[in-house]
Amino acid sequence: MLTGFYPKQRYPEALRRIKHRDPEGRGLVFLTNDFSLPALTIAELYKARWQIELFFKWIKQHLRIKAFFGTSANAVKTQIWIAVCVYLLIAITKKRLKIEQSLYTILQILSVSVFEKIPLLQAFQDGECKINGGDFCNQLQLFD
Repeated sequence: MLTGFYPKQRYPEALRRIKHRDPEGRGLVFLTNDFSLPALTIAELYKARWQIELFFKWIKQHLRIKAFFGTSANAVKTQIWIAVCVYLLIAITKKRLKIEQSLYTILQILSVSVFEKIPLLQAFQDGECKINGGDFCNQLQLFD
């Protein structure tokens, strides 16, 4: 049972405390309201839950999903699959075109140059593009 005043009011039911030592030797403690499953099964469920947390952390860091457009399970799954497909297409493009920048850098470049009409490889060149006269090729010539 929880002993604090507010926690006890908010959850008056009994809880089960499980201590588990993982293969790396770390001691873990879990609280659960499931009294029917063995302790090892509950520890494995929490481990799987942690993998899900790591997956969502990876999604936030790599797929650049800031918010979900829908709240249904289908909408969330669809948005995640689309983002994964885009990520894989960029990874395939990086490998086939032998682009040296990281996937994150490639995604950044593509996000800011999505409406520019330039050859794809030119967007990822390290060197500065210059034309005769020393001017940069991506700048307009206003005065000749």
